[in-house]
Amino acid sequence: MKPSGLSSYFRLPKLTYRVWRVWRRNLDVFMKTYQVNFIPSLLEPLFYLVGLGLGLGGFVQPQEGLSYIVFISSSLVATAMMYSSFFECTYASFVRMYFQKTFDAIIATPVNLEEVIAGELVWGATKSLINATIVLGVIFGFGLVPSPFALLILPLSFLVGLLFSAIAMCFTAIAPNMDFFNYPSFLFITPMFILSGTFFSISVLPAGVRVIADLFFPLTHAVALTRALTVGKLSSTLLLNLFWFLVTTPFFFVLSINLMKKRLIK
Repeated sequence: MKPSGLSSYFRLPKLTYRVWRVWRRNLDVFMKTYQVNFIPSLLEPLFYLVGLGLGLGGFVQPQEGLSYIVFISSSLVATAMMYSSFFECTYASFVRMYFQKTFDAIIATPVNLEEVIAGELVWGATKSLINATIVLGVIFGFGLVPSPFALLILPLSFLVGLLFSAIAMCFTAIAPNMDFFNYPSFLFITPMFILSGTFFSISVLPAGVRVIADLFFPLTHAVALTRALTVGKLSSTLLLNLFWFLVTTPFFFVLSINLMKKRLIK
């Protein structure tokens, strides 16, 4: 008996090792053009650190007890996680699904549709890990990583990327065309980029905006965790930030797979 109603959106997917076949396919394609993929991830944080950290930072008072360049450097790692995974599972996944017909080709093999979507999500999380590693290396080169706890950012980046990939895939599941992605990009991603404690302390925002940022913006929690690990200022409140990811990631992971199944299975 097929599940109906809301239960159909949260049915646990049947996944096997073949998920990694899909992941490996995307990795192989990525490695063929790795120069093009690495250069933007390397240059973008340099521009932010020089323009905002060294330039604007000379006019900005310390934020949360940190110099401005240190304050924004850790947030650049978090935003790299967000952008790389979100756009991988919106624009790139839509192209593979709709234009290249890659999904159709894969499910002609023993790989099922749920495994295809899960492989896409894991690949999006991997892109988050790759980009976070690059940006972390850049800020380390600037001498802005004083704590060895910064190494924990790498596994964190995979978890953060998995959540953003799943959220992105939910939008892909309902997107009629690529222009649709302008809505989540400008109404969801851009507000997070500005209001999640990336360029100024979230404490200066009105109480209502802080509540929205804490409850609905994944980047708020990613920035808090990344900044604390970068500078070595750990506290018990970080467990709440981590718990937020541990709760929401499985929810959106399952939801995104079922939404995509409803779109692709007629």
